[in-house]
Amino acid sequence: MLERLNQAMEHIECHLDQRIEVSELARIAVTSEYHFRRLFSALAGIPLSEYIRRRRLTIAGAEVLAAERTLLEIAVRYGYASGEAFARAFRTMHGVGPGEARRVGASLQSQPRMSFRLVVEGSSSMRYRVVEKEEFRVVGRKARVPLVHEGMNPAIVAFIRGLGQETIQRIEQLSDQQPEGIISVSDNLDESRAEGTELDYYHGVVTHAAVPEDMDALTVRAGTWAVFENSGPFPQALQYLWRDVFTQWFPSNPYQSRPGPEILRTRLSQDAKHADAELWIPVERTAV
Repeated sequence: MLERLNQAMEHIECHLDQRIEVSELARIAVTSEYHFRRLFSALAGIPLSEYIRRRRLTIAGAEVLAAERTLLEIAVRYGYASGEAFARAFRTMHGVGPGEARRVGASLQSQPRMSFRLVVEGSSSMRYRVVEKEEFRVVGRKARVPLVHEGMNPAIVAFIRGLGQETIQRIEQLSDQQPEGIISVSDNLDESRAEGTELDYYHGVVTHAAVPEDMDALTVRAGTWAVFENSGPFPQALQYLWRDVFTQWFPSNPYQSRPGPEILRTRLSQDAKHADAELWIPVERTAV
């Protein structure tokens, strides 16, 4: 898997001045577009689109300073429709416009070329199981919230507090199948998974019960789920669990992620500093 990812990285480098299709990168990595985007984001720490943008502007910056082409020629070469659009993107990354950078020889930012390698630690193992689940329904309350990679998500905290204990208890009483009890469901995430992009968050349960008029519902199609268990400090351990699934488990197992919501079942200690969790990720087996 890592060798194939590095081949995809080489393809990016050879086509920075051309259109780069995610479908081609996924073909090289022998995986789906959906899984390739998610795996790259988890391994690299930035979305694929942002990495490509920053690599292009890094190479474009060198060409601006070299002064062998006009600024418009450089803009067109790296996919910008106008000199103004190129100047805005250039300033956002480098902190200075291309014209000024060329005149004064300014210091520019650089996005290093990425490659992936395996680091063998072996200090811990991941507890997981694979579950086949028929179509089911999540029932509860929904909110549109920003994505937060580390620490508490203020929007989710405020949303849950605003529900009130009576509503939460009514939701919990509807639970009648696995995963049991109140769950957190993330759906309709932006494909970039960039910090601050929005997602649909459900505070609800999995149930066969009828949907109350004042609640929201999400129907989830049948499929395979990888279920991971984790215990540790809250919320860090839960966020690290998601990272470890994509950086450790997927590269080592014959599965890839598939479209669908992510489900987190959390049980907090009385002081809310420790959590036991189950993370449900929709997966499909890859061809051997």
